[in-house]
Amino acid sequence: MPLLVRRLLSAVLALVLLAVCYNYYLVDPHDLAPRLRSGGPSTMGSSDPPRALRLAVLECDSPQPQTREQYGNYTGVFTALLSAAAAESAGALPSSELSALVSIKGYDIVNELHTYPDLDDIDAVLLTGSRHNAYDNDPWIKNLLDFTTRALDTDGRVKVVGICFGHQIIARALGAKVGKSDKGWEVAVTDVDLTPAGKHIFELDTLRIHQMHHDVVFGFPDGAVPLGANAFCDNQGMYSPGRYLTVQGHPEFTTDIISEVLFNRHTVRVFTDEQYEDGMRRAVVPHDGVAVGRAILKFMRQR
Repeated sequence: MPLLVRRLLSAVLALVLLAVCYNYYLVDPHDLAPRLRSGGPSTMGSSDPPRALRLAVLECDSPQPQTREQYGNYTGVFTALLSAAAAESAGALPSSELSALVSIKGYDIVNELHTYPDLDDIDAVLLTGSRHNAYDNDPWIKNLLDFTTRALDTDGRVKVVGICFGHQIIARALGAKVGKSDKGWEVAVTDVDLTPAGKHIFELDTLRIHQMHHDVVFGFPDGAVPLGANAFCDNQGMYSPGRYLTVQGHPEFTTDIISEVLFNRHTVRVFTDEQYEDGMRRAVVPHDGVAVGRAILKFMRQR
């Protein structure tokens, strides 16, 4: 090989080597490992994912026997609902895994009167349904009213969610009247006509939800935003941005859960044959419980 050609090849190789060394040694050493691992830009210095919210479920009752066997308690029932809601969030939430969004702990406030969480240790509280009356003054109900009032007084630092009985307790704590409806029982899946706010929050035009109540909230507390109504009940839910969210219905109920309640209450003659048969027909109607669960998860993340 002629001398000139050899010298040209040596010069080209030297330039290539120089370029490689320049790119290798001038890369930020903290950035080098991620580039080598992923083939892309560094992810160092990015913010850590937000911690899971701390949700306290105040169990205002115990489930029926078959439901209890499957879920354990109402904390288990609501965990199942919120898990389904997270899984079907379709990008509306930071994760489809409930454990990444919420850490849930239940409290049996009926049988253990002083088992409440410290408000400084939670981010949200959910009051479940109950067979009891929200307008009664049993010791555990008075304790619940006191705790609910204090949670509401955090001005949104602790989000408050109420379901059926829980909805009524929140309304009572805010000064609204709760009592028996003169229209009897509302049971199984019924339709709720949503207000503009309700349509926005639940992302639905009409809410189809399981019901199991004879008591209602009359009117609305001062400052509450109505979410929906139907022919049976004028207050099917209410909202205060960043502070509380409630529904009169039961988003957590499934066909099996509502069927067990209907059967057992019919057995002890709470429901007539006609009420029972009508309720069982509507127990299998598809409902929007998961949509309500998704709205609850989104609400708890409001800042």
